[in-house]
Amino acid sequence: METKYYDQGTAAERWERAQLFFDAKDYAGAARVLGGLVDEVPEQTGPRLLLARAYYHSAQLRRAETELRTLVERDPVEHYARLMLGRTLQRQGRHDEAESHLRIASALAGDFEQV
Repeated sequence: METKYYDQGTAAERWERAQLFFDAKDYAGAARVLGGLVDEVPEQTGPRLLLARAYYHSAQLRRAETELRTLVERDPVEHYARLMLGRTLQRQGRHDEAESHLRIASALAGDFEQV
């Protein structure tokens, strides 16, 4: 598949394009756009988190895990990244490993009944 379309435009235009693909449930298309964008702006949380979500929804769970671990390493109190990492690990059958991330995510969200 031709990839030039996915890489065209400014970072802001590609971010908008990726969100359109994601909203249309074209998770593979969103990931194609976001992969280059994350390489270009690796410090930004939004594109990496959406890339992880696109990987998760397209069952590319190892890739999702890699992106989510990067986010959690950079920002240990990033609640949604923790939650997604826990769910990604669950989908891989790694329930014991997922539990700690899900508990931390619950605590960060203020849901102390789950802790």
